[in-house]
Amino acid sequence: MFSHKIWRLLDTSEIYFYFLRKPNLKFFCTFPHRQENKHTTLKENQTIKPFLKSTASDLKSSGKMKAKRLSVEGNIAVGKSTFLRLLSRVNPDWSLVTEPLKKWQNIQTTAQPQDFSQDMGNLLQLIYKDPARWSYTFQTFSCLSRFRIQIEPLPEQLLKIKEPVQIFERSIYSDRYVFALTLSKLGHMNAVEWAMYQEWHSFLMQEFDERVALDGIVYLRANPEKCFERLQKRAREEEMTVQQNYLENLHEQHENWLARKTTNVQFQKVKNIPVLMLDVNEDFENNSDASDLLSHKVKDFIADL
Repeated sequence: MFSHKIWRLLDTSEIYFYFLRKPNLKFFCTFPHRQENKHTTLKENQTIKPFLKSTASDLKSSGKMKAKRLSVEGNIAVGKSTFLRLLSRVNPDWSLVTEPLKKWQNIQTTAQPQDFSQDMGNLLQLIYKDPARWSYTFQTFSCLSRFRIQIEPLPEQLLKIKEPVQIFERSIYSDRYVFALTLSKLGHMNAVEWAMYQEWHSFLMQEFDERVALDGIVYLRANPEKCFERLQKRAREEEMTVQQNYLENLHEQHENWLARKTTNVQFQKVKNIPVLMLDVNEDFENNSDASDLLSHKVKDFIADL
């Protein structure tokens, strides 16, 4: 009954972004709002079409996967984008799906300039600038964008090849069991926000089921010091305030989830996903021997799935 009501809500609603006006105080919030209800005292800023476009029957379908689907996981600046470029050169027929970074950096709004600071549309900037204020908002948006990517139908071109492979840069699983969990442990997401995040994440996991399932995980493993060195080298503007201890916390959580298997994972399928751990402390972008070794390990891993 609960799931049916939530599905009806998600299926018939659009998500509105609002600023609540109070003296000397502004709040930013999101909540579902039925389109036919015209009575509201809040100022409308933006409508985002719901990413849940599938019907309930589609969500419950569990057709056999037509491609082997994996995610590449790892710390910030561990080298995921470089690794995906390597795989694209070696295996041009594979479908490689990067993180929707630009979407996180540019939230479109219709707010007036006086109501909207210069960096308000950049969620990545906001979470690093004020994690206690923006962690729940960012993790909600980032995870929903990951869900949206993972439920997309396979590219038509991919289905034409003999052994189709699709690889995502991170997944809905690391969003919860690494990033959101770490932010919760650090106190940037309070107990209520963490409970809410887990509630809707579990609901969507159950509803989408096989449509978000992965066949394997490639864990790029490097020590936090090396990741911090690479982060400083790439000098992404939003990451200028990121400290090494944050990367140490993320590294520890990756290890708990994928290496030690001590993270409390609620879904048996997620617990049983095969994991390939690759040491990427050594620079592999400009080292043909290292890159060849990594790509061959991935090929062998996928062949055995």
